[in-house]
Amino acid sequence: MSDIPGTPDQPDPHDPLDSFDEIIEAETTRDPDLAVIEAGSRTLRTQGGQPQAEVPARPEDPEVDKALREVEAELATRWGETKLEPSVSRIAALMDVLGEPQRSYPSIHITGTNGKTSTARMIEALLGAFELRTGRYTSPHVQSITERISLDGAPISAERFIETYQDVKPYVEMIDAQQEYRLSFFEVLTGMAYAAFADAPVDVAVVEVGMGGSWDATNVIDGDVAVVTPIDLDHTDRLGETPAEIAGEKAGIVKQDATVILAQQPVDAAQVLLKKAVEVNATVAREGLEFGVVARQVAVGGQLVTLRGLGGEYPELYLPLHGAHQAHNAAVALAAVEAFFGVGSQRPEPLDVDTVRKAFAAVSSPGRLEVVRRSPTVVLDAAHNPAGARVTAEAVGEAFQFSRLIGVVGASADKNVRGLLEAFEPVFAEIVVTQNSSHRAMDADELAAIAVEVFGEERVQVEPRLPDALEAAITLAEEEGEFAGGGVLVTGSVITVGEARLLLGKG
Repeated sequence: MSDIPGTPDQPDPHDPLDSFDEIIEAETTRDPDLAVIEAGSRTLRTQGGQPQAEVPARPEDPEVDKALREVEAELATRWGETKLEPSVSRIAALMDVLGEPQRSYPSIHITGTNGKTSTARMIEALLGAFELRTGRYTSPHVQSITERISLDGAPISAERFIETYQDVKPYVEMIDAQQEYRLSFFEVLTGMAYAAFADAPVDVAVVEVGMGGSWDATNVIDGDVAVVTPIDLDHTDRLGETPAEIAGEKAGIVKQDATVILAQQPVDAAQVLLKKAVEVNATVAREGLEFGVVARQVAVGGQLVTLRGLGGEYPELYLPLHGAHQAHNAAVALAAVEAFFGVGSQRPEPLDVDTVRKAFAAVSSPGRLEVVRRSPTVVLDAAHNPAGARVTAEAVGEAFQFSRLIGVVGASADKNVRGLLEAFEPVFAEIVVTQNSSHRAMDADELAAIAVEVFGEERVQVEPRLPDALEAAITLAEEEGEFAGGGVLVTGSVITVGEARLLLGKG
């Protein structure tokens, strides 16, 4: 949707209810049976930022860099993020010996399949603009492990990361000795984040789940606001094979008497989430009903959006991110912050629009349709599943209008790679398949075999080394000529994007 307020074919921007009625009428996939569940849940209705830091580079001080590498090496000896034993017993034990740091501040907890990190960064920017001290915990990182833990809108320093690790290390080792399995990489980082937030101290924590919800290590918090971004099929071997099964796991972050902010969901997923809200007496706000995107138009470097929040309309917000999906993420983030401040329940008036406008204008999301080079334009996007690839493909077409787009794809072996490639096939003139340095990376030749089936042999080039793949793609894009519209999109994995970002001089 690309609505420009005030055009003859669009609703009058001075009549926001007309605009919002159209959003509701567009919800063609809604199931009437949902009304039975929704009748049992309360819904939020009203009658009436901090500068975002770039991805950090390696520490300049050799001693600090050495110490950070030692911490990274110790963490790497633990179970990785893809090896799980579904339980919160170990992280709960760690929180207990640390004195329950996660209880010392309110929190906004975010789950979903796609859009979690971008939404978290928008929530963080909004809270910071309203002069709250924030802590943000997100995963995975693009380049530096320190990105995962942020204070006041910026990743913690390498020195503080090392200090936090050394502070919790004795307690981690104590729990390791007591449990059947040692704490995992992600569990230790989660404990570090919660401890760092308490030590700061923060006014509010913005926490993204690692995977799922119920048994995710982050789920030792009781989020005042639970956010569910769009659910789709991913990690099906661990979370379930249908949106409803996956929603059952993700619904685990919805706690007693919380407020739940639901992005647009598949009907079966929405049923599960709304049922959980009824069970725990949670208040619900749903995109397309209580809040949503009223209008959006492409702008230089991003887009101009008008959002309908829980407290009213917020017109002409500049968002320096590309794609309709980011506009929807912005609507979800705004509703989450409104709910945190009690808009729609304790207070009827909306948030200050100028503060909201300032916050959104400062948002960044590295590795999400991020331009890192011109002539030819090279864009990075961390899409790693079919749903993410579809919205990225649509957004690239809208925002850049390349005459010829070359894809560089390096994916993880445990993903639905065929579905990802099929989503990109209509927009890639040619594809260069490669692999990143992760042990999870799909072999380039194996990836190429699938790509040939999707694209045809003449459109596929294989370059196992990422530097060679980038060079090959840039060369192919330059064949269009200096003043033509050739471009390169690097995608398939957060790790691929992070490594490409370094190679192209970012961070």
